[in-house]
Amino acid sequence: MAYYVYITTNPAKQVLYIGVTNDLARRLAQHYENRGNSETFAWRYFCYNLLYFEEFVSIKAAIEREKELKGWTRAKKDALIAEVNPNLDFLTL
Repeated sequence: MAYYVYITTNPAKQVLYIGVTNDLARRLAQHYENRGNSETFAWRYFCYNLLYFEEFVSIKAAIEREKELKGWTRAKKDALIAEVNPNLDFLTL
């Protein structure tokens, strides 16, 4: 089974959300379907556009990476995304 650490953003690309999942397509659909719901950060800020993801074979490694990325500055996160997605295009699966 694969696990994913992913970074999404809102349509204006002002906010980043970092998460972990074992089904990236399903998780992105959940973010989109629940946009505007004030119960969670990702939904409150419309963070349903995928900018970046990494794949792992271990959930433990994925969770460790998620925690690492969450501790980074916005500038460092932006630089990571730009390495593989320099135009900050919304990725589709």
